[in-house]
Amino acid sequence: MRDRLLALQEEASQIIVEAPHLEALREAKVKYLGKKGEITGVLRGMGSLSAEERPVIGALANEVRATLSTLIDETEAKLEQAALESKLANENIDVTLPGKSIPLGSLHPINAIIDQMEDIFIGMGFHIAEGPEVETDYLNFEMLNLPKNHPARDMQDSFYISPETLLRTHTSSVQVRTMIDKKGEVPVRIICPGKVYRRDDDDATHSHQFTQIEGLVVDSGVSMGELHGVLLHFIKKLFGEDTEVRLRPSYFPFTEPSVEVDIFHPEKGWIEILGAGMVHPNVLEQAGYSAEKYTGFAFGIGVERIAILKYNIDDIRHFYQNDLRFTKQFKSV
Repeated sequence: MRDRLLALQEEASQIIVEAPHLEALREAKVKYLGKKGEITGVLRGMGSLSAEERPVIGALANEVRATLSTLIDETEAKLEQAALESKLANENIDVTLPGKSIPLGSLHPINAIIDQMEDIFIGMGFHIAEGPEVETDYLNFEMLNLPKNHPARDMQDSFYISPETLLRTHTSSVQVRTMIDKKGEVPVRIICPGKVYRRDDDDATHSHQFTQIEGLVVDSGVSMGELHGVLLHFIKKLFGEDTEVRLRPSYFPFTEPSVEVDIFHPEKGWIEILGAGMVHPNVLEQAGYSAEKYTGFAFGIGVERIAILKYNIDDIRHFYQNDLRFTKQFKSV
């Protein structure tokens, strides 16, 4: 039995050392040290040994087990290290290769146009003012010289939430709020960008929701000539120094006199881009400003209309359909 144990130790040691991979090593461990392994099989015959031989064979068996277990652990460590090195070699990464490009978003064309327009007006000393999109009828209409049942209200079919609350139809209500907050102090020099809402059928040139930038200046001695200069500077900065501009008489309840401003498009001819005028005395008085002491001008610009002209867009609905094929074209804007 002693010779059999020593022979198994030598046999197992050779197989363990020469194991080509971890799976072969595990098979050798089960074969020699498992519950049904070779060494266990030898020890089952210890019942036939004398009392003096049993402890000697038992000690030898434990020594063989310990030797083989240590050898298995050492071989397993070597095989794991070899497997790791092989994996690293096969998965070698060239850190000098360029990384995967991550697609980046860009500003929506409407936001990009607003940023450009804001920069131009800020350069002329204007400040940005904002207000709520849900507005009172009083601030949206009555404070702008549009009392209830005024025929001019038919020009703007509105989304009413209650008899006295609606979605604002223009950002002029922000102008009113600003004048009220300033309590008659001058100067007032603001632009008011934001979304507005009107009941309209959506098509290539109309939308029930669109974006406006309205402007207001109130001070002593403000004139129509100053209004003309501000708008001329804005248009030439946005569309180019060679842009032809004309002003036509018009009517708005909250300005008097009023004008519409056109630019000349090489393919479409004269196109209206905004409305403007001198602030109506009634509007000034209601907001707490003396119409005898102060004058002002106001203007309103449709942002989508500007974007359509500047970038030759054929349908206003493109702005609101979230089509990446459309918005990706404006990454450089």
